[in-house]
Amino acid sequence: MDLKPLPPPLQWSWKKLFNYFLQGIILLAPIIITSWAVLSLFTYVDNILPNFINNLFPGTWPVDEEGLPNKVPGVGFVLVITVVVVVGWVSSSFVVSRMVSLLDHILERTPGIRFIYSSVKDFLEAFAGNKRKFDKPVLVCVDSPNVWRMGFMTQKDCHKFEMPDHVAVYVPHSYALSGIVYIVPKENVKVLDHTSPADAMKFAVSGGVSDVAE
Repeated sequence: MDLKPLPPPLQWSWKKLFNYFLQGIILLAPIIITSWAVLSLFTYVDNILPNFINNLFPGTWPVDEEGLPNKVPGVGFVLVITVVVVVGWVSSSFVVSRMVSLLDHILERTPGIRFIYSSVKDFLEAFAGNKRKFDKPVLVCVDSPNVWRMGFMTQKDCHKFEMPDHVAVYVPHSYALSGIVYIVPKENVKVLDHTSPADAMKFAVSGGVSDVAE
């Protein structure tokens, strides 16, 4: 049996309904994903305290009928954040900073541990602190003439690689936490002096969708 086509008004209604659905997805998805990420981080950090105390000092933290540590919402999160802030504040003193430098020196020269410690430390310092590396947004030409990628200059020269006329540029991947490092001639790089690092990172990670402030 041949199916008759739907009348034009009904076709228009389904199309409009689908457009409304897509518009709803566009509006709700960022809110839901952001809320889920923040809630997951909060829950994870909040669970650190009771699990840590229960494992370190069994019997000192109340448990439920299944033997799992009771959770007081917010207490673990506040305590962990407070400890991190206090550690950061204390580490700024001269004596403690010397001790931290000594521990840092030992960890960076301990086989096995050195690779993990140095990698995590360098990654975090690239985003924050006095040694930020992702603070010089650039455009880099690596594929073909007049084709440019958004990235960040992480080394102003590569003399350690016997390439003093080259620079190191990190190019993040879109919609991912990964990226790739290119070592390119200095003339292949355009420094974006009037673009903030945050805008450049959003533009690169979003696939060029995010707006860049003028």
